[in-house]
Amino acid sequence: MAKTITINDALDLVKDGDHLVAGMAASEGREFFMNLHKVADRVNHITIDNCLPLYPYEFMINDDYVDHFTVNSWFFSGDLRKAYKHGNITFIPNHLHFAGVRRTEHQAPNIFIGNCTPPDKHGFVSLSLSNVYEKHMIEQADIVILEINPHFPRTFGDLEVHQDDIDYFVEVDYPAPVLPDTTPSDKDKKIGQFIAEKIHDGDTIQLGIGGIPNAVANALMDKKDLGVHTEMLTTGFMKLYQSGAVTNKKKTLHKGKMVCAFALGTPELYDFIDNNPSVMMLDGNYVNDPCVIGQNDNQVSINTTIEVDLTGQCCSESLGPIQFSGTGGQTDTAVGAQRSKNGRSFIALYSTANVRKAPGSEERVIVSKIVPTLKPGAAVSLSRNDVDYIVTEYGAVRLRGTSIQERVELLISVAHPDFRDELREKARELGYIR
Repeated sequence: MAKTITINDALDLVKDGDHLVAGMAASEGREFFMNLHKVADRVNHITIDNCLPLYPYEFMINDDYVDHFTVNSWFFSGDLRKAYKHGNITFIPNHLHFAGVRRTEHQAPNIFIGNCTPPDKHGFVSLSLSNVYEKHMIEQADIVILEINPHFPRTFGDLEVHQDDIDYFVEVDYPAPVLPDTTPSDKDKKIGQFIAEKIHDGDTIQLGIGGIPNAVANALMDKKDLGVHTEMLTTGFMKLYQSGAVTNKKKTLHKGKMVCAFALGTPELYDFIDNNPSVMMLDGNYVNDPCVIGQNDNQVSINTTIEVDLTGQCCSESLGPIQFSGTGGQTDTAVGAQRSKNGRSFIALYSTANVRKAPGSEERVIVSKIVPTLKPGAAVSLSRNDVDYIVTEYGAVRLRGTSIQERVELLISVAHPDFRDELREKARELGYIR
């Protein structure tokens, strides 16, 4: 049975040279990492793997600790972006469904730190808000530390762990991290409507994070018998379920269940998933496997990107060579949806962005996000071979099966009108069109 210890006791378990892994997002074990910098006076160096950390931890953002901690991340948060310049933060290229598996093949963790609900009468805890890689790490780590939190929802699926399989519990009392429900902009609403027009009653959907996915959810309220198979369960899905649009009755796989790998959203979402048997939080290695996703007929994937070039390459995670976020499950879900019978994949973006004219400059300019070529060093998150629909506030075009010449014209048609002539001229210079 797991032994209950204090945070200081948990920190004492960290040794010089250790490799630590944090739970994803809301499952990261906040109190441990809030205090981790305190071990710097007795250890020379440790490494930490994390994914979308939600708090500005001292070990991560304070350059006083650069020599003591190296942070490897599967998905950058705003705090990681700001601290990237310190030089001790790096990105782990990955597809989400392989993130935990491939990382442990390379390097197994000495310590895994996450959080959980209190044990039930049978001695089982729920890992609550994420099963992307957490259960896998628990099985691989030398030492497992979980923060027991009575404020976290008890969720079901494949994330129940018996207390005998945990080494240490730390009792904590903080609220589950909240992701506010973003209000969609007018552009978001236009894009959401274009996508909603191509979603049919009975489809199974996956949504990402942000204003555009929220706008899509709002535009689907009048649909019938939608299903959910998604990496991230959001507040938008909860609203669709409560409106009656989501019933999961037409799903091919896990009929009647909302399937996800993690949840992040509002307190209302956490109340909704608490002790809710209609929500299944399964291993991310399974949920995001394109071969599994493709078993759902009529699967629809909806994600966003930063820029798209005229051949259809999507950069969704970097600004040139500078890491901004992560690949996440974009390729997993886009490819999986296209393996599905009648499946569709949508990549959405605004046609333009307001950016600084030069690094550090206060002057800003409007640029097209549909570009002749991606920025030098940009990461290709979704290859041109795997792209399906591209959607902006000017419409939705389908690139699946098209030639480069055809793609150029289709993409220019949904670019901002102010940039269409320039894009066509650049396409001629590149030899894409005559």
